[in-house]
Amino acid sequence: MRPRITTLTTVLAVLLLIAPVAAHAQRPAKVPVIGFLAPAGEPFAPSPRSMMGTGMAMGSPAYRDAFLQGLRELGYVEGQTVAIEYRWAEGMEQLPALAAELARLPVDVIVTVSTPAVQAAKLATTTIPIVIAIAADPVATGLVAALARPGGNITGLSTQSEDLSRKRLQLLREVVPRVTRIAVLWNPGSPIGPGHLRETEAAARALRVQLQVLEARGPEDLDGAFAAMARHGAHALVVTPDPMLHRERRSLVGLAARRQLPAIYFATDFVEVGGLMNYSADFADLARRAAMYVHKILKGAKPADLPVEQPTRFELVINLKTAKALGLTIPPALLLQADRVIE
Repeated sequence: MRPRITTLTTVLAVLLLIAPVAAHAQRPAKVPVIGFLAPAGEPFAPSPRSMMGTGMAMGSPAYRDAFLQGLRELGYVEGQTVAIEYRWAEGMEQLPALAAELARLPVDVIVTVSTPAVQAAKLATTTIPIVIAIAADPVATGLVAALARPGGNITGLSTQSEDLSRKRLQLLREVVPRVTRIAVLWNPGSPIGPGHLRETEAAARALRVQLQVLEARGPEDLDGAFAAMARHGAHALVVTPDPMLHRERRSLVGLAARRQLPAIYFATDFVEVGGLMNYSADFADLARRAAMYVHKILKGAKPADLPVEQPTRFELVINLKTAKALGLTIPPALLLQADRVIE
C-alpha cells in the first residue's frame, strides 16, 4: 500500500503548486478607471431632473457622448473594458471638491471639460494624468508650460485659435454691413477673460471697428451692461468666451432680443436658445479627440510629452428665425458657409 500513498502525496503536492498559477491566470485584468469632470447642464451633462429614475436617457450630453464615441472608435467599451466615474458640478464652486473626490478614488486619468474643471483637477493632483477635452488657452491660464511640451501632468486640447476673434467681427460685419460700433461683453474676473478681450481689441483695430467694452462679473451686471450698450449706440454685440456668461446664455439671448441687438456668441447652444449666430471651435470634435489622449496615457505615455493640440474643425451656426425678428437678411453666401441653419 506504501506506493499508493506516495503517489497520492505527489499528486496533491503538484496540485498545490499549480493552483496559484491557475488562479492567477484566470484573474481578470484590471479595468482602467477614467474620471470625467464637467459642469452639469447642457451640453455637458443632463440636468439633475433628467438623471432621476432610469438613468440619464433624457437630455443630450453632447460632449460626454462625443468623448464616449472617441473611446469606442479606439476599442473601449464603457462598463466592460473601461470604467468611468462621472462628476457633474451644479456650480463652478463644486468643482474642487469633486476633483478631490476623483483623486482619492483614485482614477487612472481625469478628463476635464471647461477651464475651471482643469484648474480644479490641477489643484487636486500633481500625479494623476489630466486630459483637457474642452478649455481655453491653457498656456495663458497657466495650466501648461507650452503647447509643444506641456510639462507636468496636464495635456489635451485647446479651444483657442488666433483667428476666432477676427472671424467673429467679420461675420457681424457681413450680417450688419453698416456696423461701426460693436459692444464687447467680457468677464474681468475670469482667468480667460483678459486674453479674449485682447484678441478682440486687436481684431477690431485690424478691421477698423470701434469697440464699446463692457464688464460683467456676474449675472447681476448684465442688465446694466445692456443698458450701457443702448445709451452709447452699439450696433451689434460680441460675447467673449467665459463660463459665467455661458451659464447665463438664456438671459443674454433674451436681453439681446429685447434691445434688438445682433449678437455673435462663442458656443452653439446660445444659438439653440435663440441667439443669432455662433462661430467657434467644434467642441464635440475636441471631446471626441480627447479619447486618443486617454488611450495614449493608458498605454504608458506621459502627459508632459504629449503636445496640446488646437482646433482643426470650426462651426458656424445661424438662427434664421432670430435674424428675421431683428429685420436682418443673411447673405446667401454666408448661409452656404454655415454648418447648421436653425429655421
